Amino acid sequence: MTVRPLLAVTMGEPAGIGGEIVLKAWAGRRETGVPPFFVIDDPVRLGDLAARLGLAVPVRAVAEAEDAAAVCDAALPVLPQALAAPVVPGRPDPANGPAVVASIDRAVGLARAGRAAAVVTCPIQKSALYAAGFRHPGHTEYLAHLAGMDEEPVMMLAGADLRVVPVTIHVSLRRAAESLTTAAIVHCGRVTAAALARDFGILAPRLAVAALNPHAGEGGAMGREDIEVVAPAVAALKASGIDAVGPLPADTMFHAAARARYDAALCMYHDQALIPVKTLAFDSGVNVTLGLPFVRTSPDHGTALDIAGTGRADATSLEAAMRMAGAMAAMRGRRA
Repeated sequence: MTVRPLLAVTMGEPAGIGGEIVLKAWAGRRETGVPPFFVIDDPVRLGDLAARLGLAVPVRAVAEAEDAAAVCDAALPVLPQALAAPVVPGRPDPANGPAVVASIDRAVGLARAGRAAAVVTCPIQKSALYAAGFRHPGHTEYLAHLAGMDEEPVMMLAGADLRVVPVTIHVSLRRAAESLTTAAIVHCGRVTAAALARDFGILAPRLAVAALNPHAGEGGAMGREDIEVVAPAVAALKASGIDAVGPLPADTMFHAAARARYDAALCMYHDQALIPVKTLAFDSGVNVTLGLPFVRTSPDHGTALDIAGTGRADATSLEAAMRMAGAMAAMRGRRA
């Protein structure tokens, strides 16, 4: 009998809330409907953390990913990943950076080999990884490196009522306007449309493309970027057979009636995308990396060092990321 692969969950920053939300996700798995999963982490650390937080979560080390299926109903399966230094909540130690990266490497390797259904990453603390010698801007870029991709993957933030894709991400507003290109918008649109079809079962995806400027630039009175950069991208997407509309004034794109007219919104800068999705799904938003040869999701929040170790972390976003990863992996499986 073939055992269906489980989700592989990464360690994330051990001094953050990743361990706590993993424990809580396992404890509440029957009520929240998360798919079976295992985590790549230090089982002693997780067992001690569960005891300290008063969480009734038995932790069991497994030798291989395939062993987790027989364990996950009775205990949290942990594929051991040793840490170099003791973990102090709220105080990341660069000495543990290599273990954090190794957890990601192993999860991706298992997913690419078909031994894990998908990768769900707990939040990392980039400053600690940089201090340990990590040379990638973040999770997304590192996952693309591991996949050997020539093209940039695309970040989507998704909630129950809205999916958004920022074309420019972690740059200043000035830099976002200066760096925005037609080619970048087209790339995001094509990757998004393909992923909506492959991973979400939306066979004819509809994309709404936001304008950069207020009122879509008022015919050039508020800037010509929407005429010279955004509109040509929309035309190129349409010419390639994608149902895209825009540039649309962003202030009227996100109310309920407008959202019903598209499956994902392409946004020109970080806050244009994240403010609406976090307003609608602050606790349950999911970060999805589109365009990878494996499924990867993540909770849409950071390491929350300020509350690490207190028992106050909310697992809702991780649980949503797990459910979405499971659904995406199943969709890919049906189309394989």
